[in-house]
Parts: sequence; structure tokens; C-alpha cells
Amino acid sequence: MNSLIEERKLEISTKLEKEQSNLILLQERLSRSAQLTKGIGSILNTFEQRLSRLEDTILPVYNDTENLQKAQYNIDRTLHLLDNVISYYEVSSDVENIIERGPGEGGIDLYAYIDALNKLANAQKYFEKNIPQSVELINVSSFFHKGSDKLNSEFKIILGKYNTPILPVVLLDLINFDDSINNKDVKVIPKQIPDDAKSQLIQIASWLLTHGRDEYLTVYGKVRGGVLQRSLTMLRNHQKSVSGGSVHGTTSSPMLKAKFQNRHEAVRRPSTRRLQHVFEKKANKMLLRASQTLENSTGFTLGTRRASHLDTSYTGEEFDNEQEMENYLICVIALHRLMQIEQILMKDIIVTAHQPRVFELIVREAMDTIVQDGENIVARARKCIAKHDFATVLVIFPIFKQLRSLKPDFERTVEQYDLNVKVKFDQILHMLHSTGSRALEDFIESIRSDSITQLPTDGTVHEMTSNVIMFLEQLLDYIDTIGIVLEQDPNYLKQLSKLKFTDQNKAVLGLYIKKVLVQLNHTLISKSEQYSDLALKALFRLNNNNYVLKSLQKNCLLELYLISEPKCEEYYYNSIQENKKAYSQSWIKLLNYITCDDSSVNLHGDKLKDKERAILKEKFAGFNKEIEDISKVQRGYSIPDIELRESIKRDNKELIIPKYHAFYNIKKHRMLVSILQKNPEKYIKHKPDEVSAIIDRFFDVAA
Repeated sequence: MNSLIEERKLEISTKLEKEQSNLILLQERLSRSAQLTKGIGSILNTFEQRLSRLEDTILPVYNDTENLQKAQYNIDRTLHLLDNVISYYEVSSDVENIIERGPGEGGIDLYAYIDALNKLANAQKYFEKNIPQSVELINVSSFFHKGSDKLNSEFKIILGKYNTPILPVVLLDLINFDDSINNKDVKVIPKQIPDDAKSQLIQIASWLLTHGRDEYLTVYGKVRGGVLQRSLTMLRNHQKSVSGGSVHGTTSSPMLKAKFQNRHEAVRRPSTRRLQHVFEKKANKMLLRASQTLENSTGFTLGTRRASHLDTSYTGEEFDNEQEMENYLICVIALHRLMQIEQILMKDIIVTAHQPRVFELIVREAMDTIVQDGENIVARARKCIAKHDFATVLVIFPIFKQLRSLKPDFERTVEQYDLNVKVKFDQILHMLHSTGSRALEDFIESIRSDSITQLPTDGTVHEMTSNVIMFLEQLLDYIDTIGIVLEQDPNYLKQLSKLKFTDQNKAVLGLYIKKVLVQLNHTLISKSEQYSDLALKALFRLNNNNYVLKSLQKNCLLELYLISEPKCEEYYYNSIQENKKAYSQSWIKLLNYITCDDSSVNLHGDKLKDKERAILKEKFAGFNKEIEDISKVQRGYSIPDIELRESIKRDNKELIIPKYHAFYNIKKHRMLVSILQKNPEKYIKHKPDEVSAIIDRFFDVAA
């Protein structure tokens, strides 16, 4: 136990000694640290004192140096300004040679010339601001204006070098190309100005506009306007030359046939498919189809144009007008293409703010020419209306149709410009609209007031009827156009409100067809009263009604007529039947001769009285004379329609032959044998089959 305590005390004593030694070591280190701290503080105080003394020594030197630098800067700046001012005084002499020589070929490089002008401009500003009364200002201003004028002249010279108009073939190729005019392909848009020349024009234009010289805008507008106008003029002359050899205007030029290909061809599907319809149905449509119509329906042939009852003063200008229509439409579309080309060219050279003014200068003359040409066409059309030459007036509708189809593209081209170009285009459309409307209404009036009193002696289809149908057939190509022309008429609007038909344009044309045919019917009925022969009057009405009905049924005319008058077909059928009945009245006198139930003759008695014998002789003689007279007259009558002609012959036979059979057979009666045997050929001249053959020769075309 005691040993454990001793060990424990020894252990504690050892630890205590160790801790005491550590404490002594720590105290020694603290003392050393305090000494080091005191030494460092002394060093820092000494360093601070030295820095303070250094600052007091350096700061004045620094301030003096800064002042010297400012003085040096001011001196350099002053020297620079003096050099600049001196240069203003020397500008005139420095650039005199450059200004006198001028820019361009044989002169100074354009960019060097513009640099010289910039120096003059800067000098001018300096003198105007600082020494406005200086003689140098006069010299600088003089050289500046002279240089500006020469730069303006250089702009005109460069522009004038590249003012070659677009050739007609190239222009027609542009019209024919279906891609957008903004296509970058050089084959589509001919390069009017080379890139280097265009770059020079842009540089000059920019400088001139910056320095308040805008004369170049007028120069650009007039020069490019002249190019556009000459391009159109060459195209017009080309069109006249290639169409001059066509016969009756029915043959397009070979060039046109090559350029305006089928719209389904792979590469060159023409953007002028608006014109495709026109080219395919030119003047030959008016002549050829009319000829076929009359030849098939009436037996007439239009080898040459007959004097029309609706065209009493025909002058042979119809086909010239057709060619003029084609040329005019080509020129309008060509103008649109040229406007697009000039628009693209102008964008880089003329700043946006001045483009409307310049663009109007470019297109003004050409647009006025197009308007004038349109006015000439309208004026000629109005003369034709006055002369009742309505076939020629039909050129108004294709022009109006094509220009309306072009209008959206045209307006998109000029919509960004505040121009009267759109107004002029609308002016053309308005003239065509009013002229077309007047032509349609005057056509009806011409039917009403037709002054030709001469009627066909054979009762055939009146030429006015064939002309009316021919005119209406031409209108089928322009249903939408005519709908637009007539829809503003209050009379048509009122009638349209009563029709429940979705296609308003067809409904409008249907109403017009009704008005025309109703007036035609009234006029024909009135004219037919001139016939003294009731049979001829009936045949005349029959021929005309049948011709109208057949013509309506052959095309869409009937479909359109039914919109406005659902019972129109029924009317014509009833009218035909009534006229057939009226014609059959021409046989009443002949039938009276061959009627066997005459109470004045008693065939059942033992002997004929003298009076009865005379009556029978009169019947035989009267029939013979009547059938011969009717045959002679009606062989000269005409029923051009084969089906109708055979129908009338069949009706005649059914009316006459059975009764004549009965009449013919009474010769076998015992009381007549003695009378007829004495001179049979005097009384019985025709057997029933001979009478039938006589009727077959009625309406003989050869006769």
C-alpha cells in the first residue's frame, strides 16, 4: 500500500518538474518576441519618416512635369490646328488641277476626285464659319461648285453609257418567264449597268445627296425613263412588224408562238398565262366559229364577211383591232416587268426617301403612253358602238379581263410609292369598264331599233339572229368579266336579288342573255309582219326560233339562260309548235279541194247533176293548180336545219297524203268514170306517191 503511494508521489513530482521547465521556456520566448516587436516598430517608424521626406522632395518635381506635359500637348495641338488652318488656305491650289481635269476617263480617279471635293467642302465650312468675308471662301466655293457640277455630269455620263433599251425578244422572254422577277439569275434579269459602273454611281449619288446636290435624281429619272420608253417603243414596233404579214390578223408571229408556250411546259411556263387565253382565241375565233355556226345551222358560209344588220358600216378593221388588243396587252405586261426591273436597279443607287419621286419620273412617259393607247382603243370601240360594229367591240373584254388579272401584281409593285401610277392604271380599267357596259346595253338597243327592213325572201334565219347568237357565244369566254361590268347596274342588282344562284357572274350574264333574246324575239315578230304570205311568216318565225333554241343547246348559253328564265326552253318548244300550226294553215285551200264529204256533191245517187259535175271538175282542176302553185312557191322557201326541214315535210305528208288518197280513189266511182275517161290527164295529174315526191322537193336548197 505504502509502495503504491510512493510510486504515485514520484509520478506526480516528475510531471510537475516537466511542466515547470515548459513554463520557464515559454517565458523566455515571450520575452524574445517582445524584443523583436519593439525592433520592428522602430524600423517602421524610421521608414515612414524617410518616405515622408521623399514625398516632400518628389511632389514638386511631379507637378512641374505634369505642367510641362500639358504645355507640350497644347503646343502640339496648336501646331496641328495651325497646320489644318494653313491647309484650308492651300486647298484651292492643291485641288485646282484635279478639279479642272475632272473625274472619269482621261481624268482623275473617281475616289481621288471625291476626296478632293471633300477637302473643298471642309475648307468651305471653315471659312463660312470663321472668316465669311475671306477671299479664300470665294475661291474654295467656286472650285467646290465646279467640282460638284462635274461630278453631276460624270453621273449622267456613266448612266448614259448604259442606257441601251431592252431588245423586244429579251423583253418578251422576260414576260414569258414564270419565276419571280426578284430571281438573281442573270438570264432572267438583263444586267442594265455593270457592277463597277453601278458602284461608281452609288458613290457619286451618296456624295451629291450628302452635300445637298439632288439634281442627279432628276437626271436618273429621265435617263432611265427614256430607256424604259424606248424599250416599249421597240417592242411596239416589233409587234407591228411581225404582225404585219398575218392574214386577217389570225396568225400570231412565229416569235410569239415560240415565246408564249404551253403553260404546262417544264421550264418556260409563261407568267403571261393571263395572255395565253387571248392568243389562243384571237380574231379567227370570231370568224371561224361564226362561219361554222352558220354553215352547220343555216347552210350559210362566211367565206367573206356579210353585211351585218348589227354592223351596217363595217370597215374591215375588226382583225386590226384584234392584233392591236394583243399588242396592247403585251405592252402593259412588258411595262410592268420593266417597272420591276427599274425598281430593283434603283434601290441601290437612290435612297429610299427619294425613290417615289424618281420612280414616277421613270415610268411617267411610258405610263402616259399606255394610257393614251388605252384611250385610243376605247375611242375606236366607241366609234364601233356608234356604227353598231359590236363584233369589234369584243376586244374590250379580253383587255379588261387581262388588266384586272394584272392589277394585284401591278399594285404590289407600286404600293410603296406615293404615285399616281395606280390612278392611271385604274383610269384605264374605268374606261374599259364603262365602254364595255355601254357596248352591251347598246347592243340590245341596236336590236330594238334595227332599221333594216329587208327580210330574207326565202324565210330563212335572219342574219340579225345569227349575229346575236354569235355575239352571245363570244361572251361565254368572259363570264367573270361581264359579270363585273354589269353587276353595278341597278337593274341587274335588283333582278339578282330575286335569283337564288351562287355564281353571281353567271347569273348576271344569264340576265343579259334573257334581255337580248327577249328583245330579239320582239324584233323578229315585228319584222315578220312585213310578210304578206302567212306561210312564209310562220316559216320565218319557225326558222329563227329553232335556230336560237339549237344554238342555245349547243353551248352554255342555255345553262345561263335557264338561271334567269327557267321556262325559256319550254317557251321555244311551244313557239315552234305554234308556228308549225300557223304554217299548216297554208294547206287549207288545197285541203278544201280534196275533201270528199262535200254535201254539194251526191256520189250516192243514180246520176250526177250538171252542177255537181262542174263542182267535181273544179275540185280536180283546183287541186292540180294549187299543188303546183304551192310547190313552185315553197320550193323557194328555206328551212336550213335538216331535222326541222324533214319534220315539216313529214307533217305535210301526214296532213295531205291520206286525204289525197281518199280523193284520188273517187275516180273509180261509176258516175265519174265517164267524166274522167274523156280527158284523164286534165283532171288526175298526180298520183299520191307523186304528190309525196312533190312535197319532198319543198324547201329545196338548190332552188
